[in-house]
Amino acid sequence: MIDIPFIQILGAILTIGSRLTGIMLFAPFFGSTVISARIKAVLVLALTAMLYPMIAPKIQAVDISQWPLILASEFMIGLAVGIATNVIFDGIQMAGQILSIQMGYSLVNILDPQTQVESTVVATFHQMLAMLIFLRMNVHLWILRGLARSFDYLPPSTGRFRSAFLFGVLHAGASVLAIGIQIAAPVLIATLFADIALGLLGKASPQLPLMLLGPPVKSALGVAILISTIKFWPDEFGQLFLRSIDMADHILHLAN
Repeated sequence: MIDIPFIQILGAILTIGSRLTGIMLFAPFFGSTVISARIKAVLVLALTAMLYPMIAPKIQAVDISQWPLILASEFMIGLAVGIATNVIFDGIQMAGQILSIQMGYSLVNILDPQTQVESTVVATFHQMLAMLIFLRMNVHLWILRGLARSFDYLPPSTGRFRSAFLFGVLHAGASVLAIGIQIAAPVLIATLFADIALGLLGKASPQLPLMLLGPPVKSALGVAILISTIKFWPDEFGQLFLRSIDMADHILHLAN
């Protein structure tokens, strides 16, 4: 029977749990404020217990004085994965905010169940529907599976935060705007053409009450386009979720 020192067991548990904690704070669904901190802590402990038999043999015993640096490193790795996988939802939120302004719903705010803060109606609708697609496609399980595999090609205490890693995280964050515009493009283009048409109509017939007709026309057109494009969302969001997983995997490889 192999006698493993308690201090080594504790170090392995803390190392695994640190990487998982970064995921639980920022990853989609897991990082939601709706899930209480106690539930997240229990989930981290449960996942740590499941991963311990497979990962513990790969963790080298180190002196206690090195623990803070190692735990901070593992937490940063989990944090980077969480940010990379949450970029899609940030882009979806931005798309909803853009369309709220274009469709005339920017003054109507409701409580977003995911973030527990007030947000526009369109943005909240985007977030809720995207989360349903996210859970229906089991993307949260993809994230956990990818995290478990990350210990194979990026063993604990081997992460290196060079400039390439930092630029990878920044690049992931910078893609929020592109994703938001991509999702909002159909409605955004339609409402922009409506603005141009109303402007030309106003020049041709100044007596028309375009200030009163413009908002309802743009609102009705935006809702019609939005409804017609919803059927394409599962495929589109599925591709975006896969892209976020690949982005997180790329960032992990940059830390190797």
